[in-house]
Order: sequence, then C-alpha cells, then structure tokens
Amino acid sequence: MVSSLWRSLRHRNYRLYLTGQLVSVCGTWMQQVALSWLVYRLTGSATLLGVVGFASQVPIFALGAVGGAISDRHSCHRVAVWTQCAALVQALVLSLLTLMGWIHPLHIIVLGVALGTVYAFDLPARQALVHQLVDADDLANAVALNSSMINAARIVGPALAGLVVAKFGEGVCFMINAVSYVAVIAALLAMKLPERREPAGAISLGRSLLEGGRYTLATTPIRDVLILLGVVGFMGMPYMTLMPVFAGQIHKSGADALGLMFGAVGLGALIGALFLAQRKNIAGLGRIIVIATWGFGIGLVVFTVSRLFWLSLLLLVGVGCGWMVLIAASNTALQTLADNDMRGRVMSLFSMMLIGMAPFGSLLAGWAADQVGAPLVVAIGGGFCAVAGMIFARQLPRLREAARPILAARGIVH
Repeated sequence: MVSSLWRSLRHRNYRLYLTGQLVSVCGTWMQQVALSWLVYRLTGSATLLGVVGFASQVPIFALGAVGGAISDRHSCHRVAVWTQCAALVQALVLSLLTLMGWIHPLHIIVLGVALGTVYAFDLPARQALVHQLVDADDLANAVALNSSMINAARIVGPALAGLVVAKFGEGVCFMINAVSYVAVIAALLAMKLPERREPAGAISLGRSLLEGGRYTLATTPIRDVLILLGVVGFMGMPYMTLMPVFAGQIHKSGADALGLMFGAVGLGALIGALFLAQRKNIAGLGRIIVIATWGFGIGLVVFTVSRLFWLSLLLLVGVGCGWMVLIAASNTALQTLADNDMRGRVMSLFSMMLIGMAPFGSLLAGWAADQVGAPLVVAIGGGFCAVAGMIFARQLPRLREAARPILAARGIVH
C-alpha cells in the first residue's frame, strides 16, 4: 500500500512540483486566515467579509474560461511561472501596506481583485500541468497526493497564522506568504519539460472558448459533475468566508481559534486526500462523489448547531474530509474524461464552478448573515449541497453509460 500511495513521486518533475506546492500553499493559507481576521478586526462586518470574498474570487468566474483557453493554446508551464510571480508581488504589496499601517478595506478589495485575476489564469494552468508531469496511470494518484500535501500545509498554515497574528500582526503573515512563492517558482523553473510547439493556424480565442463550451455541454458526465460543483461552490463554500463570525461571535475567541478551525478543515481534507491517494483506479468515483457531497452538506448543517468548540473542530474535520474527497474525485474524473486538447478549458470550468461561483455565494451569505445570523445561512447552504448530492446520485447510472465509451477508447476500462 505504501508504494502504491507514493507511486507518483517516481517522476522527477512531479516531485519538484509537489515540494514547491507544499511550501507555497502553507504561506497561502497563512495569508487567507490573517486576511479574514484583519477584515473582521477592522470592520466587524460579515457583509464586508462577503464583499472581500466576492472581490477575490469573482475574476475566476469572469476570466477562468479565458485562462483555460490560454493554457490549451500555449505552454501551461510558462503560464504557471508568470502567474506565481504575479501572486508574489500581490502578497508583497499587501504585506507592506499592512506593516506600514496604511491598510484600508478598499486596499484589501482591490488587491483581492488582482489576486483573483491571477488565479483565473493560474488554476487551469496548474491543473493541466499535473497531467504532463506523470504517466496516465498515475494521474489519479498524483491528483490525490497533490491534494494530500496541500492539505498537510493547510493544517500547518492556519495554526501558524493564528500564532503569528497574535504575536506579530497580520502583515508578517502576508510577508511570509510572499517569500513562500519563491519555492514554487524555483520548482517550476527546475522542471525539464519538452518544448511545446504552437499549433499552426491556431483558431481565435473566441472560437476556442466556444468550442470548449460546446464540448463540455455535449459530454454529459463532465457537464453534470461541473453542475454539482457549481451548486457546492455557490451554496456550500461561503462557510469559509463566515468562519471569523463563528470564531468571534459563537465561540467568543480570536485569531488563534480561527486558525484552529481552518486547521481542522485542513486535517479532514488531508484524511480525505490520503484515502483517495491509496486507490489504484478510478472505479467507483461517481459513488464516492455522491457520498462526499452528502458528508460535506450534512456536516455543515450539524456544525451550525454546535456551541462546544471541541465539537465544532471535530465536525469541521468531517466537513473538510467531504469537501476534499468531492474536489479530488471530481478533478480526477474530469481530467480522465477530457480530451487532451480540451483539458485546459475543462479544468478552467472546474475552477469556475467550484471557486468562481463561491464569490456570489459569499456576497449573499455575508449580507444574509448580518440579517439572520451566520449559523442559519451556513445550515441552508449545507442543506442545498446534500440535496444536490441526492439528485446527482439518481443520475449516476446514466452518467456511467455515457462515460464508458470514452474510457474504453483510452484503454482505461474494457
């Protein structure tokens, strides 16, 4: 089992990628926790938390398809290098403004839009890049192992953020994140990949986007997985935006408690990713997606009624596990089903549905939380996710039949 769990690490390029990701994502989570607490400390407003979440994620929805098309037309490796450099600059500016005492909610919103724009191009590029770093047989393991390492960092990052914010302030967290980008940039530059040749007579960007949309709509399993992710992104993911409200109002604590809550989600996500990493094939992914969606939605509902901090942490472990299994299993399914020349565009839609829909949910959830309270808002979102999982479960037999010819043509099933 051990060799099966780590089999993707036999590829040098993937080892480099994973190492860089481990360091960088730790810094990214430090920044996210510190930023959430900074906004809540400055304003005390759940609505503004929603606005900041909207500003940082809506560019992924607006530009994600363009980012995917660019990754299909050009080198996704080169795109990833440039986007990581841009993210470093954003973190550096945010850090300097905070350390100088000049930070204002408007600065946070503008810088959030800038980072969201970077991610619109970065996410599909990195998703498509993973497919180039391993053999096809190792793809599912690579996706799950990548998720495992990211979530190991996600446990450490928020916990460190809580300590650093309490002792040194949010600006130091932002600076640590800026430095962490150096690791992933160095790893990307050290990779040895074949030079990609630009296709002769490449079609226009607009036509490329249109082709990607038609392909997705025509491929039923891909379309239905993306719709499910869109519901989860819109209704379920805003709970992350409202986490400072639960830490501050429900549990009467500060940034240290917020860090532990984010870390609990990360621990659950790590458990879920390791579960998927030890699987040797993609059989049963549809059923796993259904169970994970139910677990995520029901876990959120139960979390909202807990007033004991230790119980809330335990429930967040379950929420994180369901969330990660859903994402990683869906990622593997989409990458396996998508044609090579469509993978960047399909993975951009993956980012748009899961992350790009979240800002609309965050904006609505932030406003609603100020009206009726964060627990009720999160509970309603979790209920919608559970129902979406039930509807997807009813479609599974039809989706399996539609996927079988695609997988058989690639020699994955017989």
